[in-house]
Formats: sequence, structure tokens, C-alpha cells
Amino acid sequence: MSAVRTVTDLDPSTGALIAEVPCATAEEVRAAVARARAAAPAWAALPVEERSACLQRVSARLLEAAPELGALASREMGKPLANAVGEVEGYARFMLEELEEVAEAVAPTPFESEAAEVVLHREPLGVVAAITPWNFPVGMPLQILVPALATGNAVVFKPSEHVPLTGRRLAELLQAELPAGVLELVEGDGLTGADLVAADIDMVGFVGSRATGETIMRSAASGLKRLVLELGGKDPMLVFADADLPAAARAAVQHSLRNTGQVCCSVERVLVEASAREAFERLVLEEAASWTFGDPAAEGTRMGPLVSHAQRERVIAQVEDARARGARILLGGEVPDGAGAFYPATVVADAPEDAQVVREETFGPLVCLEGFASEEEGVRRANDTPYGLGANVWTGDSARAARVARALRAGQVGVNRYLGGAKGTPWVGARQSGFGFLGGIEGHRQFTVPKTIATARPAS
Repeated sequence: MSAVRTVTDLDPSTGALIAEVPCATAEEVRAAVARARAAAPAWAALPVEERSACLQRVSARLLEAAPELGALASREMGKPLANAVGEVEGYARFMLEELEEVAEAVAPTPFESEAAEVVLHREPLGVVAAITPWNFPVGMPLQILVPALATGNAVVFKPSEHVPLTGRRLAELLQAELPAGVLELVEGDGLTGADLVAADIDMVGFVGSRATGETIMRSAASGLKRLVLELGGKDPMLVFADADLPAAARAAVQHSLRNTGQVCCSVERVLVEASAREAFERLVLEEAASWTFGDPAAEGTRMGPLVSHAQRERVIAQVEDARARGARILLGGEVPDGAGAFYPATVVADAPEDAQVVREETFGPLVCLEGFASEEEGVRRANDTPYGLGANVWTGDSARAARVARALRAGQVGVNRYLGGAKGTPWVGARQSGFGFLGGIEGHRQFTVPKTIATARPAS
């Protein structure tokens, strides 16, 4: 008899064991998919208003459970407690807005035709696999689960192995308001995720690394399964000398270091016009010095640990590679003593263009400063990456702002602010930062297939 495969759930602040969680076997994954498949037709047959009503009740449950669920997420992945609770509350409220958008997205649309009455309907795909990350262990799952369920699909949910208990509790809160089988949970590691992608599903909704996204795409090809993949980024910020430098420095530091830098759309490269470099470095160092790390449960903690020692080792490797290539380490860059996967806020300047910290996603508490001499050079270097999730431009010249924003190859661009949008706009990963997209009416429609019904008009 083979041993049961498990994931080891460790507290990244202390290294203490939280739980050993058994991984679902391939047979258990297939059984979960079969239950979802059986439940899907009745769920799809409900009016969108009834499906939304179920999910509105889930929103209320999430708000009530926010202190408990936030504390669990904070313990499992190291997010400061206040931020973790805020994540639950924020996404629980955002669900209500999303549900309104879903109803609009799936509403039948009439078209004009002399020969027939033509109506475009949008029908659910069937069974969606939701494979989600650990860095926003409540928010990221909900960004897939809510539109997938509200559009009428059944879902099999596999949370990250770094946050298995958070994922399990989130699933329980959803299942309490959904018919049996409409949301199935499978727990485990990457092999579990591979088994789920290979199973009898119709679509994969995935948020995670580019490498895993490529693997999922290859596996899904054999069944022509639909895909929405939100992948990583190496987001640039261009700062021109005529920008509001203090505001730009605050934004650069905040969005490089928040969530200990573990955000897919973190600012990962800050390119500063040469004449402003010295002043901007001083501002960044003043701001970054206040981003200290500590116990995520303590009041006022700005940064907790990285999610694991393995993730910290990846950050260390990038910093040491930059150091070896002649970059200046202006702040941090040293591994602290003690337990836990902590790493200090670190500022690196002048890493060469072939350094890992310039080329590869960092996903850690690092501000990477580079220089540029002209607008043309700045745009070229900002776009010199296979990624295309987000980008920022800071300048006092409105014409240049518009010109550069259009030239940056990214799904979202912030001008004199961080990334943002408005109700109805999708969240898009351009180039190798994604395939398909989430959010907004068009994003919600990706969980459906359009069907055109043309009915002949009666003969006159």
C-alpha cells in the first residue's frame, strides 16, 4: 500500500507545523469532477437572479467570518493580520458589484434581422477548474469562483498548497449556500492540480506563475479546454524628472513592498530619468526605511515574512546576483537572524540589464532602481520583458504621459498613480502575463459560450 501524499503547512513566521494535509488522489479528483458534472445542469437551469442570491448570502457569511478567515490566512502565508482581514472584507463587498455585472453579462441580446428574430444567449461551459495562488488566498479565488458560479458553471476548486486551511474554510462558506456538488474542493500540490486539469472539465481558471500557466496550456490542449490564465509580471514604473518626485517615490516603495512584494502586479523595476536619479534615490531610501518587518499578528506590522524559505531563497539569489554584477545595495540585502522566512526591505540600484533582478519576476520586498537618458530609451527598456501585466508612468507633461502610456505594452497602465480601473474594466495580462482575462462584463463572459438562436419570422 503506497503512502498517502501530503502537503506540509508551515507557519512562515516561525516554521512551526500548522497541519499535514492529505493530497487528493487522481481517483478522488475524478470523483469530485463527476459530482460537479452531475450538479451542473440543475445549477445552470436556475435564473441568474437565483444563483446571484445564493452568492449574495455567501458575501454576508464572508463578512461575518472575516476575523477568523483573515487570521487563518495571516498565519498560513504571513500577510499582516489587518491586511488579511481587510482582504476578506473588501472582496466580500466587491462580490455584490460583480454579481450585478454578471447579470448584465449573461442577459440575452437581441439583434436586428429582416428574416428572423435573432437572440444571442450566453450559456455556462459546464465544469470549471479553479486553481488559485497563496498571495491573496481569499481575493484571488473569489475572482474566479464568483463569475464561474454566477454564470451557471459548477466548479472544482484547488487552493494553493501554502494556504490549504484558508482554501478549505473559504470552500465551506461557499458550500453552505450552494446546492450539493456545485462547488467541490480538492486539496493538494502541483500533482493534484495536474490531475484536475487532465480530468473531465471544460475550462481552467488559473492564477499563478508563467511556467505553470504554460504547463496547464499544454495539458488543456488535448481536450481543447477553455482557459483563463492570469500569470506573473515584471511591471515597470517610468519616472521623468518633471514628475511629482515625492509622490512617485511613495508609490514606488508602497507597490514594491506591499504584501512583502508578493503581488503579481508589484512595481518590480523603477526607471528614473538621469537628471532626477540622485534626488529620487534619497526619497526612496527615506520611504523604504519605514517598511520594517515583524510578527504579522502584531499591530502596525507593515511586512510579514515571505510565504516560505524557498521563496526567500529566490529573492536572496536575485540580490546576490545583482551584487556580484556590480549593482549597489542601498538598503537591506542581508538575511536576518532568527526563525521565519523574513527578509528586509531592500533597495538595489544600477543592476545591469542581464541581471536576474531585471529579467525575472522577484516576488519579494525589493525596490529595483534603474536609470534612463531619454523617453525613447525609457520606453524601450520598460518594454524589454516577455511580461505585460501592469506599468506606470509619472510625468508633469500630459502629452508625454499619454504618448508613453500608449507605448507601454501592458494590460493596465497608471498615469501619475498606481494601476487602477473603473467598474466594468477587465484585468488583463498582455503578452506572457496572461491568456484571456478576468473582471468586467467581457471577463465574466469568458466563463460562458455564446449561442445565437434565430427564429424565422411568420410569413406575412
